[in-house]
Amino acid sequence: MRLINSTNGAALADNVEVASNFIKRLQGLIGVSALNQGEALVLYPCNCIHTFFMRFPIDVLFINKDAAILHTFENMKPFRFSPIVRASYMVVELPAGRLSSTGTAAGNQVQLVTQ
Repeated sequence: MRLINSTNGAALADNVEVASNFIKRLQGLIGVSALNQGEALVLYPCNCIHTFFMRFPIDVLFINKDAAILHTFENMKPFRFSPIVRASYMVVELPAGRLSSTGTAAGNQVQLVTQ
């Protein structure tokens, strides 16, 4: 699966993993040594995250059911909690620096595309 910023056409990730059950969402990126460029983790349903026990910073998107980006966090370091973003339906975790390199911001629309 691919993740595209449909507002500006930028490819956010070409290799997207989806965590849609409690166990996969809870584990998230814990135990992963790195999130490489082109990779992303989508967690849903989800309106807040933590980075406890992670080894690297990440960029984070909070997205509503209409695929609009509600809030972003750039370079979220390990051992942090995000705030609850009440209208968020899903969260996308990306390698740190991906949001700025693709010009992705709150208000943009995203699209998950099957390959």
